[in-house]
Amino acid sequence: MGLSIDQRLAAELAVRVEQVAATVALLDGGSTVPFIARYRKEATGGLDDIQLRTLEERLRYLRELDERREAVIASVREQGKLTDELLGQFTLADTKARLEDLYLPYKPKRRTKAQIAKEAGLEPLADLLLADPTRTPETEAAAFVDAEKGVADGKAALEGAKQILIERFAEDAELVGSLRSFLWDNGVIRAKAIAGKEEAGAKFSDYFDYAEPIKQIPSHRALALFRGRKEEVLTVTLGLAEEPAPGQMGPCEARIAAHVGIAAQGRPADAWLLDVARWCWRVKVSVHLELDLMNRLFEGAEDEAIRVFAGNLRDLLLAAPAGMRPTLALDPGFRTGTKVAVVDATGKLLDTATIYPHEPQRRYEEAINLVAALCQKHDVQLIAIGNGTASRETDRFAADLLSRFPALKATKVMVSEAGASVYSASAFASQEFPSIDVSIRGAISIGRRLQDPLAELVKIDPKSIGVGQYQHDISETKLSRALDAVVEDCVNGVGVDLNTASVPLLTRVSGLNETLARNIVAWRDAQGAFRNRNQLKEIARLGPKAFEQAAGFLRIRGGDEPLDASAVHPEAYPVVRKIAQTVAKPVTELIGDSATLRGLNPASFADDRFGLPTVQDILRELDKPGRDPRPEFKTATFKEGVEELKDLQPGMLLEGVVTNVAAFGAFVDIGVHQDGLVHVSALASRFVKDPREVVKPGQVVRVKVLEVDLKRKRVGLTMRLDDPADGGAAPRSAAPRAAGPRDPAPRSGTPARAGGGKPAPQPAAGGGALAAALLKAGLNKR
Repeated sequence: MGLSIDQRLAAELAVRVEQVAATVALLDGGSTVPFIARYRKEATGGLDDIQLRTLEERLRYLRELDERREAVIASVREQGKLTDELLGQFTLADTKARLEDLYLPYKPKRRTKAQIAKEAGLEPLADLLLADPTRTPETEAAAFVDAEKGVADGKAALEGAKQILIERFAEDAELVGSLRSFLWDNGVIRAKAIAGKEEAGAKFSDYFDYAEPIKQIPSHRALALFRGRKEEVLTVTLGLAEEPAPGQMGPCEARIAAHVGIAAQGRPADAWLLDVARWCWRVKVSVHLELDLMNRLFEGAEDEAIRVFAGNLRDLLLAAPAGMRPTLALDPGFRTGTKVAVVDATGKLLDTATIYPHEPQRRYEEAINLVAALCQKHDVQLIAIGNGTASRETDRFAADLLSRFPALKATKVMVSEAGASVYSASAFASQEFPSIDVSIRGAISIGRRLQDPLAELVKIDPKSIGVGQYQHDISETKLSRALDAVVEDCVNGVGVDLNTASVPLLTRVSGLNETLARNIVAWRDAQGAFRNRNQLKEIARLGPKAFEQAAGFLRIRGGDEPLDASAVHPEAYPVVRKIAQTVAKPVTELIGDSATLRGLNPASFADDRFGLPTVQDILRELDKPGRDPRPEFKTATFKEGVEELKDLQPGMLLEGVVTNVAAFGAFVDIGVHQDGLVHVSALASRFVKDPREVVKPGQVVRVKVLEVDLKRKRVGLTMRLDDPADGGAAPRSAAPRAAGPRDPAPRSGTPARAGGGKPAPQPAAGGGALAAALLKAGLNKR
């Protein structure tokens, strides 16, 4: 008997079966991962959200595997071919690939040459020659000639026997499995340009003569190869490092021969049998395994791309909020003007305008006086400036404003506007601001995302935020599922103000959906602010299960129940009352009383329902109720006089904001309308395997300019500030650009190795760093 799903999950996660069984029961019962991670630690033995997400994903895979296993067993049973041994093999198959290998001989298929040969009575000939190579093939074949059965002569009989053995070998699960492993360990992916496509496919030029071991190809290069093939610019094949010379037997063919007992011993049938092994590899197994391993490479690259995207999204959503303060937002522009929106401390729209301080109208004085008046009227404390076209000019405008009007106590901040245009044209934006022009809506979004990035970014499809790589090449379903999980974890990890949250934000709360979110907002609009969490039970269609899942993540500040402003779940309020009674203090005084809380023994308040982990969480929450897990807000200061690429010089030390992190490095906005690339080798003085170990989107970093390529609009940066700047010529090889904040999915591959399949050297952060880095990826363009 094979292991149960619970047993397999427990082994994979290195936890107890009881933990897995409890978690699976909770998931099947409708509980969400954030709820289980936060409020059911006793049941799961303290599994965290990462472990729970992994368990949830693997549970889905293993259940799909079991479903397929049942279908396969039923199919073989219907054919009357299911033996106890075969059933055991099906039961023990631990991957979909292994299961399909075992099923291959029994899988219904079109009539093959081997089947035709069997019908012609040639299987005994195949068995005879394989079992006794001392027999002479031509002599034995003569006995099987039968014109009525379509076997015209001995040659035809041997060809039929050959097809039977080829199919038999190619459907041997053990053989195919071992060849798959061998080819994965030793295979090499080669790419060549398709004749005549060199000019049109110049963006893939570094793949025109490319080779790399399949198991070493990182995600971004694999996806680049597949895109080049899809666009019919590249041929991409799988082979071995050294292919056998014509007439010689290669290692895979030799493995087939050895597995079935074929050897060159000078016997009459040896040559014929060795030819069967060669043909089995060349026309059957190699084709099947190339498709299989290409798919494995793609799926691995896809999973890594999704992991990178999800990690970047998490960092962006959990970026430090500037705080709920009156904010004036500027969405920069030249010809169409700069859009202005003022929102209050809750994000409510107060005022809008359009100004024309830049070319071509240059109504500068009019603009600066208008903005000053708006700042004074609404007591503006933050000025948010979108980082798109005309951003540096608008940043100078804001600096001049604050210089001329010192009474304005506002702070100007450059804000990523990635996805703002998507929000502006969305159905939700139309409902939120039906009478506001689309262009103004973008400015509103920029202002709000400075106040609270999470609350605003949840209104945008995560795929439009622009922190991924090759997202249009990967599974829409898998990507959406992963990104939705990240948004759900982030929203519930921070908590949501029930009285100010938008429908999109409420939709992401554990246990809620869009219908319930709309019903909550409708109740709020009709009845006024919620005074306590129990009022959620008055919401249409919000039943006990939804209340259980959602209540702890919804905050009510200044309401009837002080605990409603915390992450303590209503089901655990009796525990708090017991603690308050023990220390003889009202709950309001207990909250925030660190000295008292830290002197308590959590175990003394635990019982059968609320165990030690829950009590410890309650005490931590009472100590710092409603604490925000996000970091303190910081902003980069762009260097004065450095506003365009031509202003950059090698050796400059600059401050910037990380806009995107990919497998090959990080993109940094340094205020010149073109992000620079810090290659992974230049992120730190130590070896860095994953750039996200060092940097995250939204992080403020110090960088040095290494190289500037004005023609291609590329900038090489380093975070190792003692590295020498190059200042050299542009790199000889122009690599395509990679994803950045303004370009969620690169339009081309991101090559890493060029010429004859030899690995490009790991670039040093100093001399030639940009040229070497561009072999890894091109820079994104604003």
